[in-house]
Amino acid sequence: MKFTLRQLGYFVAAADAGSITLASKRANISPPAISTAISHIERLLEVQLFLRHHAQGLSLTPAGRVFLRDAKQLLKQAEGLHAAAADLSHPMRGELTVGWFSTLAPIVMPELLQLFLRAHPGIQVRSVEDHQEGLLESLRRAEAEIAITYDLQISDDMAFLPLATLAPYALFDARHPLARERSVRLAQLEPLPMVLLDMPMSRDYFMALFIRERLTPNVVFASEQLEVVRGMVANGLGYTLANVRPRAEVALDGRRVCRVPLSGDLPPVRIGIATLKELKKTRLVETFERHCREHISEAYVPGMAPPLPRPRRASSRARATR
Repeated sequence: MKFTLRQLGYFVAAADAGSITLASKRANISPPAISTAISHIERLLEVQLFLRHHAQGLSLTPAGRVFLRDAKQLLKQAEGLHAAAADLSHPMRGELTVGWFSTLAPIVMPELLQLFLRAHPGIQVRSVEDHQEGLLESLRRAEAEIAITYDLQISDDMAFLPLATLAPYALFDARHPLARERSVRLAQLEPLPMVLLDMPMSRDYFMALFIRERLTPNVVFASEQLEVVRGMVANGLGYTLANVRPRAEVALDGRRVCRVPLSGDLPPVRIGIATLKELKKTRLVETFERHCREHISEAYVPGMAPPLPRPRRASSRARATR
């Protein structure tokens, strides 16, 4: 490259400002330096980037608009490379407080943190586990800097970055007549005894699945603890609905449970990263956020089993003959 990133930055500053004088003030550099940089680039490329208007500033030529787009992309990549090099030359240190939705914490947290701390041994992580309302309040009070949670009733003061979707499914004990079905409908579940995960917002989500189908579930037990719910299901006290997918197909007492997909166009929940909009992200937070983006996706969620095959929708001919 026969021109420097600094010269490229002067060109971008002039294009954004529409004036060499205004660009020089913003960049705190003399107007001749900016003018010289632009002329140098134009000579090397053998193309005119600006139209100079006497006393009216600059306007980009068609070639200049194309070059501006590529220049901004190159400068952005250079900034990213500089940040990556800084991470390598200056190991990160400090304490980061991460909030976890309580049903995600025992499944996702161990593997995700193990990988993060292996890459950044100088960082200490403190964890806060709570239901959705509690996590959002922790972010507002700065008791947590970032939270791994669901997109359940995310308020306007929060930023949410979705990473993966988790479809709802039915969970039965291994001996239940529906445990070996390829899929079940909510209408089939309506009269059966249900064990409800009774957490704020989670409860509303599961109940809303029935309400949108004009159904009323037969809730006979409820608990705020996912493992209590799974244990009751495993002992034949009812079925439940869930989104998290533990790899273990047993409850804590060793009794087996079975996941069965729900048929129908039911809304999933999205697992992602929540932060408070008004709080500027620290370097630690940005590093952990990048780590989460790299390790949580539709294809893989740490600690979770693969998603169940989606039930096949009946063909239009089959539906018409019913």
